[in-house]
Amino acid sequence: MRDILILMVFSYGALKALRAPYNGALLWVWIGLMNPHRLGWGIAYSMPLAMISAVLIVVGAATNSKRISSPMAPPVTVLIIYMIWMGITAVTAIHQADSLAVYYDVLKVFIMVLVVASTLQTREQITGFVGVTAMSIAYFGAKGGLFTLMTGGSFRVWGPPASVVEGNNELAVALVITIPLLYFLAQQVDKVVELPVLRPFGRTWVRRAIYVVMALCAVAAIGSHSRGALLSIGAMSSVFWWRSKSKVTIGLVLILLAPALFFFMPDEWTSRMGTIKTYDQDESALGRINAWMMATNIANSRILGAGFLTATPLVFQMYAPEPNNVLVAHSIYFQVLGQHGYIGLFLYLLFWGLTYRTAGRLMKLSAGRPDLEWAGLLGSMVKVSLIGFAVGGAFLSLANWDMPFYFMGIVVMTEKLVRKKLSEEPAAARPTPAPQGGPAVPDEIDRLRASMH
Repeated sequence: MRDILILMVFSYGALKALRAPYNGALLWVWIGLMNPHRLGWGIAYSMPLAMISAVLIVVGAATNSKRISSPMAPPVTVLIIYMIWMGITAVTAIHQADSLAVYYDVLKVFIMVLVVASTLQTREQITGFVGVTAMSIAYFGAKGGLFTLMTGGSFRVWGPPASVVEGNNELAVALVITIPLLYFLAQQVDKVVELPVLRPFGRTWVRRAIYVVMALCAVAAIGSHSRGALLSIGAMSSVFWWRSKSKVTIGLVLILLAPALFFFMPDEWTSRMGTIKTYDQDESALGRINAWMMATNIANSRILGAGFLTATPLVFQMYAPEPNNVLVAHSIYFQVLGQHGYIGLFLYLLFWGLTYRTAGRLMKLSAGRPDLEWAGLLGSMVKVSLIGFAVGGAFLSLANWDMPFYFMGIVVMTEKLVRKKLSEEPAAARPTPAPQGGPAVPDEIDRLRASMH
């Protein structure tokens, strides 16, 4: 039954994708992040739905070229350079054949990020894309949050089967960076309820439902028993409170909910979280430190890094302080450092820095503009998500996971849309900022003269 339902939804989306590449982008993201076909046990489970979605986007773009536009911007330029650099490091890798195979997969992911971004041209499309991206992960947050509450947090919450975020730690970070996007959707409820399936419920109930899903995602992240997620939630919550419009309300919720949730969790969870302070006595933490030191040794020895495969006995024998303790990097930073060297890490950090800066520009461009308030809020929430990823990713090997890269496409295309709108407005229609110091402009002089009479 599940397989039939999934294939029916996919077929409907595929037909729409042939008419507009944007619909194909939504289909691609839904399949890639949620992996709905893995939730069944029949014919849909092993079908290449992601590949079909990619083909549909290309066909839709070829037949509707006016519905796509170039996403070129500083973060995109750096991403392209980073992609080229990864190709060079793959060719010179210690395990060349296997590294090249991984490189081709990563290259396809990044190319699709750029293709998907090119389909976002209107506010409605951007909001819809944010909605599909967030809800693809939030589904597991809502289900996992209810599971945690029903079982008293005694069991861990896991992600979509056969996906990058299947593990409890990976899912936790995914949920953390999804919460700000859900908040954005709650504030854009007028656009959200335009979807036929949500229209009968009305704005108030849809907004409340989104808030409930946000809370369940937070509960599920805690219920994952992930120590990295706890640190990520702490960092994200602080910035989220600062960036939100309802500081008092959200602050009270955090103050009341956080202690209650922690007391609710079992002793096993409390003991595991306590190892954050005693990491030097935790075998898992020591294994990660060993992998981080190995990545540093690789970068110090090889300017091009070791390639995509570093968690192998051969590489650990060559560079790790404890050669027999083979473990993946468990950090986006050390993962990139070991695989692509210091230059690769610099490009990676520069990409995220430029993406964060682009989100900040959205806030400045929309300041004082009620009609662009949505863009400013989106930029603000993307910044919150990026901080959550920066903290949570420090403990996970998610350097090439596509969801955070979609944030880049979202803010780049939103900035392009906002700048286009501003450029099309007559100069007289734009709000003039009040003069601050310096010689008074003619209009200000006239006002001063009038006030004296």
